[in-house]
Amino acid sequence: MYPAELVKPMREDLTKIGFAELYTEQDVTNALAKEGTTLVVVNSVCGCAASNARPGAKMSLQNTKTPTNLVTVFAGVDREAVDAARAEMVPFPPSSPCMALFKNGALVHMLERHHIEGRPADMIADNLKTAFDEYC
Repeated sequence: MYPAELVKPMREDLTKIGFAELYTEQDVTNALAKEGTTLVVVNSVCGCAASNARPGAKMSLQNTKTPTNLVTVFAGVDREAVDAARAEMVPFPPSSPCMALFKNGALVHMLERHHIEGRPADMIADNLKTAFDEYC
């Protein structure tokens, strides 16, 4: 478990732009039960989350089509919610950071850590925008 004071600004990087934090299995179940599209960001303290994933997620929202719902879980902190979110991302193996787009509860697009690590934020944003254009 990471110290709250370390994680707080990393959480706020997404929550200040409208992502809802999920803490429990029930939170994840409720979020994915909503109609429309839901972007789930598995946040992390790692460098690729800070320099690639979170900025890419934020830039992706500068698009004509965007997800109906934006949610986040924090790896290494909110274990119950992370485990529940990852269970919905099968067959993809657990990774963090990662991002998944769901439409009416079904997984339709996935960005695993290996798609994020070492790639610029604008490339991640473009990948997500393409998925938003198709599914949102």
